[in-house]
Amino acid sequence: MRVLSKLSWLSAVSLLASQRGSLGVNAQNNSLGNWPLHDNGLNQVVQWDHYSFKVNGKRLFVFSGEIHYWRIPVPEVWEDLLEKIKAAGFTAFAFYGNWGYHSANNHTTDFETGAHDFTKLFEIANRVGLYVITRPGPYVNAEANAGGFPLWLTTGAYGALRNNDSRYLEALDPYFSGFSSRTSEHQVTNGGNALVYQIENEYGQQWKDTAKKIPDLPSGEYMADLEDSARKNGIDIPLIDNDPNMNTKSWSKDFAPGALGNVDVAGLDSYPSCWSCNLDECTGTNGEYVAYQVIDYYDHFVEVSPTQPSFFPEFQGGSYNPWGGPQGGCPADIGADFANIFYRNLISQRVTALSLYMMFGGTNWGAIAAPVVATSYDYSSPISENRQVGSKFYETKNLALFTRIAEDLTVTNRLGKNTGYTTNSAVEASELRNPSTNAAFYVTIHETSSSATVEYFKLHISTSVGNLTVPQHGGSIVLNGHQSKILVTDFAIGKKTLTYSTAEVLTYALLDGKPVVILTAGADESIEFHIKGAKHGSIIGKGPSTNGTFYSEAHGVTTNIPSVSGMSVYEFDNDVKVIVADKPTAYLFWAPNLSNDPFAPVDQSVLVQGPYLVRGVSRNGQSLALTGDILNTTTIEVFASKHDDKLTWNGQKLHTSRTKYGSLKATVSAFNGTIKLPALDSWKVQDTLPEKLPSYDDSGAAWVTADHLTTPNPTKPDTLPVLYVDEYGFHNSFHLFRGYFSGPATGVKLSVQGGQAFGWSAWLNGQLVGSFLGNSSLSAGNMTLSFSNATLNTNGTNFLLIAQDNTGHDLRSDTVKPRGILGATLTGNNFTHWKIAGEAGGEEVQLDPIRGPLSEGGLTAERLGWTLSGFDDSAWHSSSPSAGFSGAGINFYRTVVPLDVPANLDASFAFVLDAPASQRIRVQLFINGYQYARFNPYVGNEKKFPVPPGVLNYQGDNVIGLSVWAQSEEGAKVNVQIVQEYAVESSWSSSFDSEYLRPGWTEARLAYA
Repeated sequence: MRVLSKLSWLSAVSLLASQRGSLGVNAQNNSLGNWPLHDNGLNQVVQWDHYSFKVNGKRLFVFSGEIHYWRIPVPEVWEDLLEKIKAAGFTAFAFYGNWGYHSANNHTTDFETGAHDFTKLFEIANRVGLYVITRPGPYVNAEANAGGFPLWLTTGAYGALRNNDSRYLEALDPYFSGFSSRTSEHQVTNGGNALVYQIENEYGQQWKDTAKKIPDLPSGEYMADLEDSARKNGIDIPLIDNDPNMNTKSWSKDFAPGALGNVDVAGLDSYPSCWSCNLDECTGTNGEYVAYQVIDYYDHFVEVSPTQPSFFPEFQGGSYNPWGGPQGGCPADIGADFANIFYRNLISQRVTALSLYMMFGGTNWGAIAAPVVATSYDYSSPISENRQVGSKFYETKNLALFTRIAEDLTVTNRLGKNTGYTTNSAVEASELRNPSTNAAFYVTIHETSSSATVEYFKLHISTSVGNLTVPQHGGSIVLNGHQSKILVTDFAIGKKTLTYSTAEVLTYALLDGKPVVILTAGADESIEFHIKGAKHGSIIGKGPSTNGTFYSEAHGVTTNIPSVSGMSVYEFDNDVKVIVADKPTAYLFWAPNLSNDPFAPVDQSVLVQGPYLVRGVSRNGQSLALTGDILNTTTIEVFASKHDDKLTWNGQKLHTSRTKYGSLKATVSAFNGTIKLPALDSWKVQDTLPEKLPSYDDSGAAWVTADHLTTPNPTKPDTLPVLYVDEYGFHNSFHLFRGYFSGPATGVKLSVQGGQAFGWSAWLNGQLVGSFLGNSSLSAGNMTLSFSNATLNTNGTNFLLIAQDNTGHDLRSDTVKPRGILGATLTGNNFTHWKIAGEAGGEEVQLDPIRGPLSEGGLTAERLGWTLSGFDDSAWHSSSPSAGFSGAGINFYRTVVPLDVPANLDASFAFVLDAPASQRIRVQLFINGYQYARFNPYVGNEKKFPVPPGVLNYQGDNVIGLSVWAQSEEGAKVNVQIVQEYAVESSWSSSFDSEYLRPGWTEARLAYA
């Protein structure tokens, strides 16, 4: 046994005492009894206190990630995503609703058709074993069109929105009450998995004056109305909010007891590394941007919600890519290293409930996107837009697996935070300690968190066997660049104890009642750990260069390993088994559970190493059935019960052998190669802007006469009649305006508004007179156009056609900013009348309820259904987008190609569009009626656009459509190809029956020519 000298022991005690000398509220209340246990007064199924949430009496570390069902409108794919979230060790997932996706007009709410039935998420969550954070809105922001508001709400007729205006409240009731009643059937209080229910979003408007707590009554009444509606419609789980920053301090019962609109549990929202790839957007919130600079939240929670869990319903999972942002998304400062540092830093500040925004971002298909963001919503998320997982996913998984089994982490006080814990002043640690069990968690990080230096240090710790400085027997702990580590003391592994470890705990399982714990560190790093109660240890499975020395001391055995490499297995005489894995090996370690309990009980877990992804496990007699994905031929190693002696992988029986240390091993062969993809070389083409021709007849059902002389919109037009598209029931994407006048005119002054990156072109009597090309910052485009190069009918009727690409409505208070023409003034004449066309039938006629009200715009190809299967293009000419066309106009290219993807694969495909940035073009890609790309090389940089299975038919024909808009007489050429992103052998098949999601062409379309 190693005995500390009296001097060193006293020094350690003195150090710890000094560290604890300046304690906050949390440390002073070192007894659980001092913190009240709350419930919502309706039931005690979900409770909470200063430390954490409890579900049915058991404490839960909530590690959640966000997905948006309306951004991936394929219910079968939701199962793939939730299985990946569960595999990553998460206990929950979160999702926003989208009122606009469900409500085509003010008397329609669709929760039934196709992906509009969001309750399937709850059903999948029950099967997979995840709790659900439900966030219905009614406003969600989410960089979505109008922040998720229905676009008919943006006219101004419903007031300023997001307040207690009766017109607005009446409008939202069908959606919000319907969403609540459907969710109520799936609450944990009703045998389901819905854990908490969020009211509004990023709505920090409780106070006119926060310091004096002077309330803003309309905001308070609005929140109270939403809460009353939720309760009236069956919601009896806790109500939460998502405060937009640390300044507003809204809706917490602790901060202002009894205040109108308070929720049950207050939450905070934060994006310390900027929510956008354009860092300039974030300096107003966080100050000057410094990469990897963490933010202090601890004092905020002490002040605002001290008797509640420190809770982030939204914490940064990545950043969106705005128009003009880099191709492929954000730089590396929000990758795996970001996940390592920032999520561990939250734990150092006693956060026990967090949800990453986004865990999977997806795609802004159709008119989902707001002007601030390009087509992709990959969000640099742990699960990429094409559903692939990589280093960021694995880094997040390693921490989530730990939080899932670290029960003592759900009740801690922070006893100190400084560099005195370490022997290196460049490294600081925060000490969290459980007041009941005395288990501790030391979160280490660079003292300057933005530092990327390699730092070596020892750590001063207080344990049940004494005050120690570790490692004791040589080597150091390492922070290798942008890195943080959570090191444990007196960590419970079943009924045994890991006294300390200088490597991180990945996870552990109880196999036949005996603990098997996985420790992980960087490759070639030294580590040391102590198993309490052991007398002897041995190496029973050795990595390539790993060794270890055992020291019997201090009521147990200390193991010192000079260099970690691959995986090694250590066994101790008190029935503890320790697996030591370097980070690359730990990335491919999984802990699937035999139950669907979100808590994933450790006595129901097995430990699996090797596959790209392990989705689940079940037991059939003495055989373990594993499911998951493999990229290449893989050796699978499983630590399970001694009674398990056979393995299957995705139903395939494996030749299984047992290692000398008891694990099961088998090799699985994977799909090797690529899937044959169709050549996109056989296209048909048709002019899709016949409206520019003098011979075009606009008397049909596609057009309405624009004759409004007043508008409820707070932005009043510069000229009359009102030419705002939403005013006439048209909302999405592409719109057309035809203005008529008689006799001569020399030009026109136009002011058109359509959101960032929007554009427009104008033709006089069929001849181009000018285009606003757009850019990533302007939402309105004003131009004065000359008619000198056009032919006028000086003694007859002339018409001006304006084609507008509308990129969506703005967010928050700017939602009501109009889209369309703000002003149109002829020089030398006046317009006699105007007509407007948009999506077929406008808001009142929904020809395509499956794809929904945001799925199409007013392009002739969209109105007439050229994007759909069953449309007859046999009379069209043959030509390809790569051959292109000359002159200004819009052509539509169409081809039908087959796919045949094997049923045992999960495959992902993307379309690559390419054209020089100098081309003044705007391109839309349609896949089986779904718009899946907006390619504007003059404005943005994104070229690759993944399309999910279900939208893309993996076992049959696919209609590929491309609208190509030349905004200059130079014309346009676009190269198009389909590429394979990946193909993995998987238990989840991407070839499923999805025909119901792709309704075809009908003759009803012909009315909207």
